[in-house]
Amino acid sequence: MDGKPHVIFGTGPVGCWTARSLVDRGLAVRAVNRSGRRPELMSAEVEVVAADASDAGQAVTAAAGAGVVYQAMNPAYDKWEELFPGLQAGALAAARAAGARYVSIENLYMYDSSVVMTEDSPQRPVSKKGELRRRMADEVAAAHARGDVPATQLRSADYYGPGVTGSAAGDLVVGRLLAGKKAQVGGSATQPHSYAYIEDVGRAAAELGIRDEAPGRVWFAPHAPAVTQGDMVAAICRDLGRPPALSVVSPTMMRLVGLFSAGARETVEMLYEFTQPFVVDSSRITGEFGLAATPVDDGVQRTVAWWTARGGA
Repeated sequence: MDGKPHVIFGTGPVGCWTARSLVDRGLAVRAVNRSGRRPELMSAEVEVVAADASDAGQAVTAAAGAGVVYQAMNPAYDKWEELFPGLQAGALAAARAAGARYVSIENLYMYDSSVVMTEDSPQRPVSKKGELRRRMADEVAAAHARGDVPATQLRSADYYGPGVTGSAAGDLVVGRLLAGKKAQVGGSATQPHSYAYIEDVGRAAAELGIRDEAPGRVWFAPHAPAVTQGDMVAAICRDLGRPPALSVVSPTMMRLVGLFSAGARETVEMLYEFTQPFVVDSSRITGEFGLAATPVDDGVQRTVAWWTARGGA
């Protein structure tokens, strides 16, 4: 692995922050997306190449010579069933062809969230997206067990932070507040919910990529103690120097919006994350690798600063 590039499939926020963390460690990084264009968040030191990861041949070529391959892709909700399995298959093929370690960046949709979630919690998904994520995670674990690739799985709850616009604490919360509107949250504003600060997720992915003891195991990224959506909005408003202002979109309202919007329609089944507790215990990665979560107030300050620097757009 020494001297070989770390190749990241996907240049969304988690891909960019993983790249930044790797660059900070003095490592060579190559990022792969369909366009070959460099996102705003991507470090200038990173080589960006174009490839369609769902085409195994293109993926293998893009990752040639890699020491570690990271799967950080995430298609639109309404394209998951159509695109996600093929994208993962391409990234796995690329890692196998390169003889590289593999870091799969995943979420928590496969777990039974009626209890506090740990890496060893029961997997009982209650949504079709959760079932898909379980199948995909099982494929990664099976590839490791067969000896195809030394695979590590990193899982996180909802992201927030610089560069994150499409999450539960993105456009509809920070963006709306900066525009002088009420934040809009889904499901409930009063249930505890764990959030993952995006820079922490990137640091965790980079750490797992270089740790010999990481493969063959599941890890949760560092998560600060759970807060409610109302708490998150209040923290953002404190940083903005304005009183909290939010509205709650109920599951019924979301279903109505879903009649006209595929994105909203695909979100309905995931509202259970916010209508009941959704709490993570990430003590394993902290205890074994010393990775601590960024406190919510600090993460919010950095998030608001990023949005403000962009004019709130």
